[in-house]
Amino acid sequence: MLTREEIETAYNAGLEAIIALIQQLLEQNAALIKRVDSLETRLNKDSHNSHKPPSSDGHGKTTRTRSERKKTGRASGGQTGHVGTTLDMVEHPDKVVEHRAEHCQGCGAALGNGASHVAERRQVFDIPPTELEVTEHQSMRSTCESCGCETVGTFPEQVSQTVQYGAGVKGLLVYWNTQQLLPLERSCEVMSDVLGVSLSEGTVVNAVSQCAEQLIPVETQIKAALIASDVVHFDETGMRVEAKLHWLHTAGTPLLTYYKMHPKRGSKALEAIGILPVFEGLAMHDAYASYWLYDDCWHALCNAHLLRDLTAIAEETAQSWPGEFKTLLIEVKDEVERRRKLSGKRLDWKQRRDYEGRYAKLLALAQQAHPPPERAVGQRGRLKQTPARNLLDRLDKHRKSVMAFMYDFRVPFDNNLAERDLRMMKVKQKISGCFRSSKGAEHFCRIRGYISTLRKQGIPVLNALRSLFEGSIVMPALGFSA
Repeated sequence: MLTREEIETAYNAGLEAIIALIQQLLEQNAALIKRVDSLETRLNKDSHNSHKPPSSDGHGKTTRTRSERKKTGRASGGQTGHVGTTLDMVEHPDKVVEHRAEHCQGCGAALGNGASHVAERRQVFDIPPTELEVTEHQSMRSTCESCGCETVGTFPEQVSQTVQYGAGVKGLLVYWNTQQLLPLERSCEVMSDVLGVSLSEGTVVNAVSQCAEQLIPVETQIKAALIASDVVHFDETGMRVEAKLHWLHTAGTPLLTYYKMHPKRGSKALEAIGILPVFEGLAMHDAYASYWLYDDCWHALCNAHLLRDLTAIAEETAQSWPGEFKTLLIEVKDEVERRRKLSGKRLDWKQRRDYEGRYAKLLALAQQAHPPPERAVGQRGRLKQTPARNLLDRLDKHRKSVMAFMYDFRVPFDNNLAERDLRMMKVKQKISGCFRSSKGAEHFCRIRGYISTLRKQGIPVLNALRSLFEGSIVMPALGFSA
């Protein structure tokens, strides 16, 4: 802000001084306008027009996120032909309670225990009272009648301590902490409330550590199966480990999930993980630059991200082409889904040519509205582009990756599978904060990847965890499904 003395000094210095002062003010004003525009653009970003998750929108957002899905005209709820779930009677209940009338409804005489038959049946499904069961294992010393030698029986491998918790308790502890995302203290509280057993947080940590060690070979096989798969979804998200920013990377299919924690986000992490550098199938991702470094595989882009990017450009520029691009992508998606239901594997070449032509025309129209920036005399380095121009460059350079779902029906429209795999990990951090150690984070990732794989394949998680502590690991199917 100029003072009155500074203005008077410029006035007394003459016309040139006044012109120089005004030019300075105009430059400052232009810089401030640019900064305000940038801040307003950032402020207007939320989950409907950016890659930010809905949880970051906050309670102050008054705009409701609009789904890109079209209305089907069907009523909400279960549809015709949908196989629902209901509570049905069982033929052989565990317990039967008979309710007899004590007096005759007609004359009032006592009925006693005379002949009767079932008039109506009702069944109640409930959980019996739970309590901790203590099993004592005794090593018996036997004397041979032939030679008199004494032989002592051996304990099962899983019974290694004088007093210890069994497979059921350990499986529950891992389940509470890793699947239900309970912190250590709350895991102990649940065990106390449900089973009446008081245990320490160290017991939970030891159970998780033991489980993670047992799952090392399973994790290795899941990783090998992903490398051999046709289509794999890749994504990453930030996570806090020892109060420092780390990155959680995921690779997955509809049947398999693999997690890996690493201090880095880019190529160093991908090289250390070792899946994408040797992968030869189709990689579905969100266009993060490091993924493009690997050209032994094909690439497909997440169109859910593109739709949100197009929404942001439409709101910022008020131009029509972003909306037309969104319409085209959704139209192709609907046609692919229709053909897939008819057991089709790809669109015919005429349809593909028509969609490709519309794509090219829209791209050319948008590029005219947003030409590349011109380099000023003596200007060096990479020129800064507008968000619209950056998006157009991506749509132009990676046309085949954007429309990969049109060329091969095995390729999904979006990368939502990977985002779903990451979502619960963010919930874990919201509940418990950061991981206290990198070893704890590593164990959590390995167990969670195993649990996620089991759930994708419909395998009961709690039974599998119990079996693991009993010495029998439940192996998921490792079929190389897209």
